[in-house]
Amino acid sequence: MSKEGNRQDLRMPDDGEVFAEVIEMLGANRVSVRCADGEQRHARIPGRMQKRIWIREGDLVLVDPWDWQDEKADITWRYEKTQADQLREEGHIQ
Repeated sequence: MSKEGNRQDLRMPDDGEVFAEVIEMLGANRVSVRCADGEQRHARIPGRMQKRIWIREGDLVLVDPWDWQDEKADITWRYEKTQADQLREEGHIQ
């Protein structure tokens, strides 16, 4: 990620991915998220992120909704607070 002044090049959603905010920790590597498309989903934290990237309530994440169960998703990325603020300032999320 390159820095030009204060701006960072951030990871944006790929096909099917949506921005989401963690609203509740459910335990057993599962969280409840409120997605930018208006849906509330149960998302799971994949093994490659466990114990490497800590996710807390209020964090901004990217989720990939399941094709066969739209009410569930996998977390694919977590943004740090400064990155989330930048996304809000640039109008990508509300």
